[in-house]
Amino acid sequence: CVVWINGAIAGTHTGGFDAFSLDITMFVEEGENNILIAVSDPTSSGDQPRGKQHLKPQGIWYTAVTGIWQTVWLEQVPMQAHIEELVITPTLECDAIEFAAMLYRPSRNPALLVKVDIHFNNQLVTSVTTRTDRKVTIDIPNPQLWSPETPNLYDVEVRLFEGVSPLPTENDQAAHAQLLRKVPLRGATEANLYAKADLSAASEIDQVTSYFGLRSIQLGRHPDTGLPTLLLNQQPVFHFGPLDQGWWPDGLHTPPADAAIVYELEYLKSAGFNTVRKHIKIEPQRYYYHCDRIGLLVWQDMPSGFLPAQFVAPNDQSEGLRSSRATTQFELALQHMVYQLHPHPCVVMWVLHNEGWGQFDTQRLTRRLQDLDPSRLINAVSGWLDVGAGDVVDQHDYNTLPGPPKSDGHRATVLGEYGGIGWPIENHLWNPDIRNWGYQTLHEEQSVLAAYTALTEQLIKLKVSSGLAGAIYTQTTDVEGEVNGLLTYDRKVEKFPPEWLRELHRPLHKMR
Repeated sequence: CVVWINGAIAGTHTGGFDAFSLDITMFVEEGENNILIAVSDPTSSGDQPRGKQHLKPQGIWYTAVTGIWQTVWLEQVPMQAHIEELVITPTLECDAIEFAAMLYRPSRNPALLVKVDIHFNNQLVTSVTTRTDRKVTIDIPNPQLWSPETPNLYDVEVRLFEGVSPLPTENDQAAHAQLLRKVPLRGATEANLYAKADLSAASEIDQVTSYFGLRSIQLGRHPDTGLPTLLLNQQPVFHFGPLDQGWWPDGLHTPPADAAIVYELEYLKSAGFNTVRKHIKIEPQRYYYHCDRIGLLVWQDMPSGFLPAQFVAPNDQSEGLRSSRATTQFELALQHMVYQLHPHPCVVMWVLHNEGWGQFDTQRLTRRLQDLDPSRLINAVSGWLDVGAGDVVDQHDYNTLPGPPKSDGHRATVLGEYGGIGWPIENHLWNPDIRNWGYQTLHEEQSVLAAYTALTEQLIKLKVSSGLAGAIYTQTTDVEGEVNGLLTYDRKVEKFPPEWLRELHRPLHKMR
């Protein structure tokens, strides 16, 4: 897209799923201003990441979305210096965080400091002063861990000050030379000096607030079976939730309101799910905030993009190839996704490729993901052509009763997709004149509930007999002509009562 402000090009952006920002200071005028946006979108005629949009929607491919579909806002910030980004990562032990406050333009001014106040339940936990653009470790006393059962969140207030540099001044030449000779900057000595800085006479320039959760996610061995499994805060947790495509009949990719997001997530939580697989779409930040707040684990898919010739069949012996242009575009979008969603404790797994939808360079891209974010698990290929990469073996099985994924003894086994019970509800269909389908289509409530019960009982058996570590049911809602949702596409009918689902799901969440 290209953005004009008052007739001048203010900036451009490439990518359909990541947020972007522009500094429009030099373009705005007093009074009314004109913003013009032009968008070019090849959708399914190009190989850029596009998700499930298609120029000819049918089956599992849906109506295309063009334009800016996420939240837009305007913010006034101090020109001399302002905070652009907070980077907060819990340690593996969950008793501390690694923290950095990044300025929009890094500064060599040693008198710029940030004060970090951390609260839990409105009580001050700890307070630290540090230099801007520095990574520091902040200990958290009596840590309260984040999990689906206890979605504890710490509030963070970060204030940017300009005051007196705590470093030895040029006038104190002996002390300054000794400091630089013995210990370079960006180390423990500098951090200790800034931690003791006096802010009483400093002036506040900027202020931001945020939050974080203390949690760890790992691949490990189940304490009972010894089989590879998924550990949350060092304990085995069965990841169980729906495939969630985030499509809406009135806004396509755009939810009609924040309350609509909350309704869906609270329905899933009340139905006994602890996970959501966000399928081939990156949501607005509000979605992940609500998952953090409510307590839902998120498997986050990288939106796929491919042309028909780049499709990889399940029985192929190797992956497809990509040009340097397409590879660069995919990797840049992947990196944007990881960085923008890094702050959210709910995101516990990256899903790199789905089935054979343009699958390429899986081993290398998995290593790339591990380098970008060592704090999360990686599902290298969800379904189809497994190449031995990542932390899980992910099988898709839409049989009436799914079977166990084939274990390699090193990675956890999961059903990345199963179920798909179609139930068309009259007067709640997107288009009653087309084929409204599911992977198994039934028409009576008792038959639907019986089929879902059989699927859930099979999961319980697989968890015990083969060490199944997670399962993703297709899906949260009907989407256009695909009617295998727990909810109708208009969100007006709950096909499955949440209380009934919660009782049925209860055995899946037992620790042993």
